[in-house]
Amino acid sequence: MYKNNRNLNYFAGMDHGEPLQEHTCKSCGNRFSGFYCNVCGEKVILPADRSFKAFLSNILIAITFADNRFFKTLRLIVFRPGFLSAEYAEGRRVKYLRPLQMFFILNLIYFLFPVLQLFNSSLRTQMYYLAHSALVRNLVMQRIGSENMSLSGFELIYNQKSAALAKLLVVVYVILSALPLTLLFIRKRNRYFTDHVVLSVELACFNMLVNALLLSALLWLLNQLFKSGSPGWSHYLNDSMLTVIFIATNFYFVYRAALTFYHQQGWKRIVKSVAMVLGLFLALEAYRLLLFFVTFWSV
Repeated sequence: MYKNNRNLNYFAGMDHGEPLQEHTCKSCGNRFSGFYCNVCGEKVILPADRSFKAFLSNILIAITFADNRFFKTLRLIVFRPGFLSAEYAEGRRVKYLRPLQMFFILNLIYFLFPVLQLFNSSLRTQMYYLAHSALVRNLVMQRIGSENMSLSGFELIYNQKSAALAKLLVVVYVILSALPLTLLFIRKRNRYFTDHVVLSVELACFNMLVNALLLSALLWLLNQLFKSGSPGWSHYLNDSMLTVIFIATNFYFVYRAALTFYHQQGWKRIVKSVAMVLGLFLALEAYRLLLFFVTFWSV
């Protein structure tokens, strides 16, 4: 194995037309020459590896199954927000599941099982409780009037379609939520746009795990304990309470990640964390508007 990796390093150096450089592996501490550690296989991360093109290629090769690193990675996402993304950005990638791997695993669970529709909004919510509700009401009333449909009938069709599309469009929210992170920490050195995207992927994993899967499990447990006849989340929570939970849990994540991932300290950490939560909430509102139009046009 050592010999094969040495040969790989040799030809990598030949391809770049440069003499081999010596590196210290960020995962195991081994000293080696070339681009791959001959002990653990960790790759030296170059600027090209952090380009958006490379980021897209990683999506294609990301796997959707868990190994013995799965629960370790889950624990880090919940109790050390931003740490996994920092390790990934700094080139220590073999010890954990990558953020994209966790995203696809959790999104698969989120897609297949009946859980809280964290990234979905019912037609009633779209029509009455969001900033763009006046626009939504106008479009819906025009639609049902022109097609001689009842509001209840259109709502039933819309909600079924929206629930399915929301689980497919989560990646749109990931990209939108990376924008406020980029704007707030644009001056931070050694942070590329794709690094901000990776952190937003970790945040999406956190939300699917905590605010969808674990909260759904808690509500199921409450139903079992109190023998409630209503299995739905609305028996315990309304949209306003879900929004409060979303803001509180996301503040916890971004406040911890501001230190772990961006090394932000002091009063600026608090101010930027509040600004990040506001930015994430605006990203969620933009995503909900986009989800409405995609669903509305497909019904």
